[in-house]
Amino acid sequence: MNQNLKENFRTPVTFIIFNRPDTTAKVFEVIRAMQPPKLLCIADGPRLNHPSDIEKCTETRKIIDQVDWDCQVLKNFSDVNLGLKKRVSSGLDWVFDTVDESIILEDDCLPGEDFFYYAQELLEKYRYDTRIMSISGNNFQFGRNQIIDSYYFSRYFHCWGWATWKRAWKYYDIHMKLLPETLQNDYLNSIFSNSSKHIKYWEDIFKRAYNDGIKTWDYQFLFSSWVQNGLHILPRVNLVSNLGFGNQSTNTLDKNNKLSNLKINSLSFPLTHPNIVMRNFHADEYTQNTIFSLSMINKIKSRIKNIISI
Repeated sequence: MNQNLKENFRTPVTFIIFNRPDTTAKVFEVIRAMQPPKLLCIADGPRLNHPSDIEKCTETRKIIDQVDWDCQVLKNFSDVNLGLKKRVSSGLDWVFDTVDESIILEDDCLPGEDFFYYAQELLEKYRYDTRIMSISGNNFQFGRNQIIDSYYFSRYFHCWGWATWKRAWKYYDIHMKLLPETLQNDYLNSIFSNSSKHIKYWEDIFKRAYNDGIKTWDYQFLFSSWVQNGLHILPRVNLVSNLGFGNQSTNTLDKNNKLSNLKINSLSFPLTHPNIVMRNFHADEYTQNTIFSLSMINKIKSRIKNIISI
């Protein structure tokens, strides 16, 4: 890695933790190698019906005390358990009341060092471009749809290692108050050119999120970006690996999922930028048909049902 890049890393990093000291320690070591000047840490409290959470949450939080470089450490720790949806959303509200932009990592999202430089450069390049809502470290193309430049534009938001600005987060609405109006006006038809299977998928997802049937925060951000006709930046190769698939996870339950533990790749610097801000249709179609498909929803529902019945 170019030493000048390492010396010039200055972007605030947000670290979201809970009760997994093992994966938290791995991600923290990468953050330590980058030595960000500001580290904002969000932590949820232990669950009442999980006695082991008290010890695990305490052990996990102690990792943050291992900061041994020149760094302003800011903590937003909850004494009670808010759950994934409320803890992440309220934590990021706090982050963007504090800083104007940040790289964001969860405790099971292991980044390569290239991710930090890539995110920092694009945070600066698109700082005032309101068309761009986020910068992700994830590439789920599996070698298909080869991208010529260092990154491409997508309608899809991937949050396993990402970055954004206060200007984009201000549109976030955990309650999705605009959903009834958008569905009534057939807004999804305009996004998906009347593709009934895609429309059905996202209607189902958004309605479940709206009615609190999915305990997550990220579909709300995707929805808010679509309402703003926003785009998301995705890298040419995968830069962050999700270590957290399995029964301990809230939503990523299947440890055999092809998205689990993806290889972390490298990018060449300086980055090569697309000439036009336009979404990559072919890459998005592949993502929709493989990652966001009705068959995937059915697999998740079946997996959840099996766990509940145990």
